[in-house]
Amino acid sequence: MDFQNKVIVVTGAASGIGLALATRFVQEGATVIASDRNLEGGEAQAAQIGARFVPADVSQEEGVADLIADVLGHEGRIDLFCSNAGIAVGAGPETENRVWDLIYRVNVMSHVWAARHLLPHYLERGEGYFLNTASAAGLLTELHSAPYAVTKHGALAFAEWLAITYADRGIRVSCLCPEGVQTPMIQNAPILQQTAISTDELVDVTLRALREERFLITTHPTTLAGFQLKGQDYGTWLGKMVRLRGKAMALLEGQQVAFPAGEAPRTEGHP
Repeated sequence: MDFQNKVIVVTGAASGIGLALATRFVQEGATVIASDRNLEGGEAQAAQIGARFVPADVSQEEGVADLIADVLGHEGRIDLFCSNAGIAVGAGPETENRVWDLIYRVNVMSHVWAARHLLPHYLERGEGYFLNTASAAGLLTELHSAPYAVTKHGALAFAEWLAITYADRGIRVSCLCPEGVQTPMIQNAPILQQTAISTDELVDVTLRALREERFLITTHPTTLAGFQLKGQDYGTWLGKMVRLRGKAMALLEGQQVAFPAGEAPRTEGHP
């Protein structure tokens, strides 16, 4: 995909990965619509990078539907929809139902709603592109939050289904599955900070993959290596994750942790 003169929507664009993507798309010559539930911060950032800002709460279907309708009404088309907004909340099964519900709506259903309301436009045109941000946690796991791990698996599964179902109708799908990235979302996850990359590095990888129209976009070599081990020997992989979680919890508590040779800190999930 070439980005020049394309109409690109990016959700979760007030900060982090979304802001970095929106910024680079503007630099590539695209017409960018940046969206976020953070009205004040989103407007300021969009004005600074040269994007149009549309506020939207993607935890509600009407928020996603209204965003898409606004862009189709103003720009007349959407070429690439970056369903990027996501949250990391909760811990284990004790996490309250309302929190499970919220993270499910943001991390999974926002992708579903984007497809529901944008596919008719894409199918009528015979082309269109979805970039859905999931996480390496969708391929592997997340060591701190069960709701995050579960919903990122769901996000990846839905992206796979879209790619399979609409491949012969001109619809392209990519799924971004980064490990640690230097954003506020990993401030309480010291183990993710060990090998976190910058948002600029992530954007370089992502745009290269979009140009090649690759489905799976990863940012660290450990992701696919871990995924291959998981598929080949689930027991060994689970044992490795048990040990890694112990180290992650120790780091979280401020303890000094020694990582043996060949077992450097792995970021097994990215918000």
